[in-house]
Amino acid sequence: MGTTAYERMLSVALAALHERDPERLWPLLAAELPLLCGGDALIYKLDNWDEREGTLGLSPGADTGFGPLGDEETSLLRAGYPLAGHYAGRADRTPVTARRVAGRAWSGSPTAKLLDGLLDVDHVLGIPLPRSTTPVTGCLVYRSGRDFTDDELRLAERLQPLLAAVDEQRQLLRRLHAPSEEAADLALTPRETTVLLLLGDALTALSIGRRLGISERTVHKHIANIYRKLGTHDRVSTVLHAQRLGLVPTSVGSRPGGVPGRRGGPG
Repeated sequence: MGTTAYERMLSVALAALHERDPERLWPLLAAELPLLCGGDALIYKLDNWDEREGTLGLSPGADTGFGPLGDEETSLLRAGYPLAGHYAGRADRTPVTARRVAGRAWSGSPTAKLLDGLLDVDHVLGIPLPRSTTPVTGCLVYRSGRDFTDDELRLAERLQPLLAAVDEQRQLLRRLHAPSEEAADLALTPRETTVLLLLGDALTALSIGRRLGISERTVHKHIANIYRKLGTHDRVSTVLHAQRLGLVPTSVGSRPGGVPGRRGGPG
């Protein structure tokens, strides 16, 4: 991976870690991924690839060509031909292009013709989230001219853990209840909020570190900051207090009676 691509990846990762709004995380990725992968535009879809429903997210600038779409055209994009079928039938989540999956049939497909008319692109690279099962979630990167190269596919594969981490951050932040005024005054950082949610799931500091890609020592520093800001001294009282403030959903990681489990001892 070139230095420029690495620096862009690092910039995206840092921006995602400091973003409080979960709905802004994928737009942030959508703005950078085409540049990283050598594409011109991107569509991401984080729910089921189905021609009948689902929200499409677009990279900046791509939305100008999608305004006049009818139901039939939108259905073609939602269906994700031929990549949705390719990934649905196997466990392998390696990035691949539409032409490599469908061969010559891709160029003559209704989807390819639609994309050519809308965005003047004729090649598609599928980048699914590496652990997605049903539905298969992820994004499609588009370009004109030539198909994506082997090097670009390898780069897309190296980007998959970053996409998965950012989407996990999105899901964790969305699980938060609207915080009370008292909770807002605590001024937890986005990373502290994420660690707090995982404490509510009864994960150890080691497990949290592995989940977030940081060291166990860094996790303990975040936990110490959380204890200080909430005025607590242990995991159970911290999670219970956070639940009362609306910082952690009451259903997360709790046993009957509302007391969080303590797998593996204290954080």
